Amino acid sequence: MFAEKLEGQIVFELNASIVPKTCENFLQLCQGISQVLTPKGKILSYKGNKFHRIVPGFVCQGGDIMNLNGKGGWSIYGATFNDENFQLKHTEPGMLSMANLGPNTNSSQFFITFRACPSLDGKHTVFGKMISGESILQKIESMGTASGKPRVKISIGSCGITNE
Repeated sequence: MFAEKLEGQIVFELNASIVPKTCENFLQLCQGISQVLTPKGKILSYKGNKFHRIVPGFVCQGGDIMNLNGKGGWSIYGATFNDENFQLKHTEPGMLSMANLGPNTNSSQFFITFRACPSLDGKHTVFGKMISGESILQKIESMGTASGKPRVKISIGSCGITNE
C-alpha cells in the first residue's frame, strides 16, 4: 500500500424533505454532535472514518464507525433504523445512499455511486446527490479494485455542514 493525500472536498445536497430521518442521521454523524454513543462508547462521527470498499464503475462505501471494516455501524436512532422510502433513485454518478444488510437495517454506513446503478433502487435509500467534488470522487474510484479492497487507505479528514 502507498500513501497519497487527496486534497479537496465532496459536497452533497441532501433531500431532507423526502427522507428526513435518513438525512438527520447523516448530518449528525457528519458533525459528530449526537448525544448517542456506540456500545463501545465512541462518539458517532464520520471524521477519520475510511472508505473500506471501493469498486470502480460501481460504488465507494464507508461509514462503519464501529469496526472500520464494513462489518458494523450505529445510528443516532440506535443500532439500525427503518428505510423511509425509495422515492429517489440511483440515476447518476455521485448519488449518496444508505448501505444496509437488507430491509430496515440502515445504520451509519453509506455509499456514493460512480455511475447510475438502477439495480440498487428499491433496496437502498438515496438521500443526497453530489453537487461538487467530481475530481475527488474520480480519484477515489481510481484507488479501488474489482474485489472492493482499496489499494490505499482513504479517510474522511473532516466533514460537516456548508451553506453552499
